[in-house]
Amino acid sequence: MTTREPDPAKVEAFGDKFVDVLNHGALALATSIGHRTGLFDAMAELPPSTSQAIAEAAGLNERYVREWLGAMVTGGFVDYEPTGKRYYLPREHAACLTRAATPNNLAVFAQYIALLGTVEDKIVECFRHGGGVPYADFPRFPEVMAEESAQTVVAALIDGILPLAPGLVKALERGIDVLDVGCGAGRALNLLARSYPSSRFTGYDFTEAAIAMGRTEAENNALPNVRFDIKDVTSLGESARYDLITAFDAIHDQANPAAVLRGIATALRPQGTFLMQDIAGSSHLDKNLDHPIAPLLYTISCMHCMTVSLAQNGEGLGAMWGKEKALEMLRDAGFGQVEVTQLPHDIQNNYFIATKG
Repeated sequence: MTTREPDPAKVEAFGDKFVDVLNHGALALATSIGHRTGLFDAMAELPPSTSQAIAEAAGLNERYVREWLGAMVTGGFVDYEPTGKRYYLPREHAACLTRAATPNNLAVFAQYIALLGTVEDKIVECFRHGGGVPYADFPRFPEVMAEESAQTVVAALIDGILPLAPGLVKALERGIDVLDVGCGAGRALNLLARSYPSSRFTGYDFTEAAIAMGRTEAENNALPNVRFDIKDVTSLGESARYDLITAFDAIHDQANPAAVLRGIATALRPQGTFLMQDIAGSSHLDKNLDHPIAPLLYTISCMHCMTVSLAQNGEGLGAMWGKEKALEMLRDAGFGQVEVTQLPHDIQNNYFIATKG
C-alpha cells in the first residue's frame, strides 16, 4: 500500500474554506440574535446611527448591541462610518433580514443553527449509543417552525399552493371537510379557516405547545370552523371522512410514515385529495450534490427530523428521504395518481398532489 503526501495547494484551499465555515457559523448565530431581538427591524428604520441610538431604538443594552454590531460590520451585513462611529443597515440587506421583508426574511432560518446547537450533546450520545432525541427536548421548535411555515407555506398557500390541485379552490369555497396532519402551530389551517368559512377544518399534532398556539390563534380570530386536537397520527382511525388532507413538512418526521400515509388514504373520501409539502431533494446522495442548501438540510435532518423519529423507535426516515422514496411510499399507501411540482419562490420544497385510484 502506497501513501501520498497531501497536495499543499488543496490543504490551503480547504483551510481557507473552513475559516469561512467558522465565520459563517458565527454570523448565523449573530443573525439569529439580530432577528429575535428586533435589531434588524430597528436598524431598517434608522439613518446611520451610533450603537447607543440603535440600542435605544430596539430597547436593548448598548454594550451588547455594540459587540453584536462588530460581528455584523466585519461580516459585511452592516456598513460602518468610523467618523462618528455610526452604523447603517443597507436597504438591500434589510430586504433579506427584516420582518417587513416577509416572505423573504432569511434571518428566520438562522434560528435553526442556534436551536440545534442546544441538543448537540444529546445527538453525540445518539451517535455513540443509538436511539434519538425526543421532540420535547428541542426548545422553541414550534415557534421557529411556525415562523418558517409562515414564509414558505402560509404566504403562498392561497394564491400559489391550493391552485396546484385542479378544482380545489372552488370546492373549498362551496364547503368541504379538511384535515391537516401534523398541523404544528396551525398557521396554515387558521388561514384556510378564515379564507373559506363554508369549509370545516381539523388539525392534528402530538405536540401540546403547538396545539395550544393553534387554538389561541383560532380563538383570537373567532374562527368557529376550525378545531385542533392532540393526536398521534400514526393511527388516524378514520374512514372516508375528509375531502382534503394536507401535510406540510410533516410526513418525514413520523415514527411510522408508511402507516401515516395509509391512514391518510383511508381517511380520504373517494374523490378526495392529499396535498403534501415536503423537502425537495433526491433519495440518492449523488443527485443532491448541486442542491443549494443540501448541507443545511442534511444537518437539520440528522439533528432533528431523523432523531425525533428514532426517539419513538421509529423509522428515522429523515428530511432528505427524497422525491423517489416519497413517490414509492405514496403508491404503496394506495395513491394511484401523484403529481409533483415546485413553486418559483421555494427552492426548499416539493408539492405532491395525490389522489386514490
